[in-house]
Amino acid sequence: MTSSHISRDLASVLEPVTGQVYFSPECHSNYEKLGFAPSRGEFNGVMAPDGPAYFTSRGSVMGQVPGEVVAAAFSVFNPATVIPSVAYGWSLTDAATICAARDNGAIAQLVRLLGESPDGVTTARAILLRATEVLRPEGRALFGGLRSLPLPGTELGDVWRLGDMLREYRGDSHTAAWISAGLTACEIGLMSELYWGLPIKSYSRTRAWSEDDYSEAIENLQRLGCITSDGELTPHGRDVREQIEVNTDKQMDCVLRAIGADVNELITILKPWGAAIRAGKGYPASGPHDLANAAK
Repeated sequence: MTSSHISRDLASVLEPVTGQVYFSPECHSNYEKLGFAPSRGEFNGVMAPDGPAYFTSRGSVMGQVPGEVVAAAFSVFNPATVIPSVAYGWSLTDAATICAARDNGAIAQLVRLLGESPDGVTTARAILLRATEVLRPEGRALFGGLRSLPLPGTELGDVWRLGDMLREYRGDSHTAAWISAGLTACEIGLMSELYWGLPIKSYSRTRAWSEDDYSEAIENLQRLGCITSDGELTPHGRDVREQIEVNTDKQMDCVLRAIGADVNELITILKPWGAAIRAGKGYPASGPHDLANAAK
């Protein structure tokens, strides 16, 4: 198995354990107490977050930064939506308060769905600690923000924080890869959904792009020879998109070196956790990493 396959497998099993923070009813309740709107209701079988609460809470790991900085760090969302959402969020609360609410809600959901000490938690914490110790913050704003925060102090809470650090490190690396390929945020969104086998302008709609944004991006991708007039990836486009994923994987090689042979044990521990979280409606049945794995 190649390092790319291992890197993607690790990202896939880690995703529901860390990404569950965005669908946690405990988080939604905490944010509502701060003045945000409640969950927008069910989406793909889970409770979707309120937009301003999502942008403000996730961005809070970097401190009380303006919406422009959050838009830059999140990268794949339409800044026209992110910037006012964050400005509204800071009118309700501050970074420390909502960051604590985020931590509390994420860990509470894990405890509810997995128990306080799920099988393998001690080992998973030790391996993830080793994996994150080698990571450097240059060019990685969300990872850098998480790195500045203390560990929660429980084994399961620490696993969540360390896993979130690893998740955002890969996300920051992915952004570096597609920016280096000369693509815009809307363009990478369109290419990704086609690469995953989804209809064009489907998943990327969750990133708040307008029809004008789509028209401009599609025209440019056609000019670059990446998509056809029928809205499908060309062979060249598929190669471009796969190379972006490979270049992302390469940036995770330091993690695989740090973990060594223990990566298989970590994947074995986390896989049933993810299944339990999905079964408990803490994370969608299929997320981006699952689709990316299917495309590899």
